Amino acid sequence: MMVVLLTNMGIVIAFGTLAAIVWSIVCPDRRLWPPKEYTALTPILVWVPTFTLFGTMIVVGVMEWGSWTIPAAIRYGLGGMLIVLGNLGVWSEVLKFGVDQTGGAPGNLRTSGLYRYSRNPQYVSDIMIVLGWVMMSASPSAFVIGLVSVSVLIVAPFAEEPWLRRTYGEQYADYATKVRRFL
Repeated sequence: MMVVLLTNMGIVIAFGTLAAIVWSIVCPDRRLWPPKEYTALTPILVWVPTFTLFGTMIVVGVMEWGSWTIPAAIRYGLGGMLIVLGNLGVWSEVLKFGVDQTGGAPGNLRTSGLYRYSRNPQYVSDIMIVLGWVMMSASPSAFVIGLVSVSVLIVAPFAEEPWLRRTYGEQYADYATKVRRFL
């Protein structure tokens, strides 16, 4: 019963986040992401759903640990490697960017570090972590939450790019022609 409740909570948060991002794409003048104004409330609105979403995926993965039969080399080898590499990628950039700017605060256009290879290395790294956890936990519920979470991470740059073009102008346009969106 608890797995079902947590899975549903994760799915609701993920679809709510996806809806906010799609809204931001369709209605850029009334966008929710990236935030039009960074306030004291912004970190709460960004990080609480994010950590709750990933937290539910982790907890249901532990609760259903090994429900699917997945070869150990894939579960622990590939899954573990994706988790480690994803964490190295995301946290190396968060440390350079700062938590506030990662969460939508104004800042400078980053084109160095992993941003030399991808315009969205933090999203790519998060996708790696989610896929790694889904493999490692071998949990059907973690898979469902992970699937919607990956959808959010794939769609989010499409809400950010118009804002980046307006904010950084030619500098971003030039960068976007040289560096791929994901890989």
